[in-house]
Amino acid sequence: MPALKIDFVSTELTGRGTESPDGTPWFDDVIVVPVCIPVDQVDLWLTAYDSDNQYSPSAADSRQLARAVLDALKKHQE
Repeated sequence: MPALKIDFVSTELTGRGTESPDGTPWFDDVIVVPVCIPVDQVDLWLTAYDSDNQYSPSAADSRQLARAVLDALKKHQE
């Protein structure tokens, strides 16, 4: 399973405007949770992902990513 890290120190509440990956602009008050993928893990994450497959990434990889983000979000709210 590929590795990832959360930069909790940089997690912040902010007003932010930017673009979605599809180019759609947005602006909202958000909590930014920086997800850091070690460079040596990028190919592993991308190899495990197929954007044309609705079951990709695997449940285990999805859970790892979701839990890391949600743990940071929960800690930020405490």
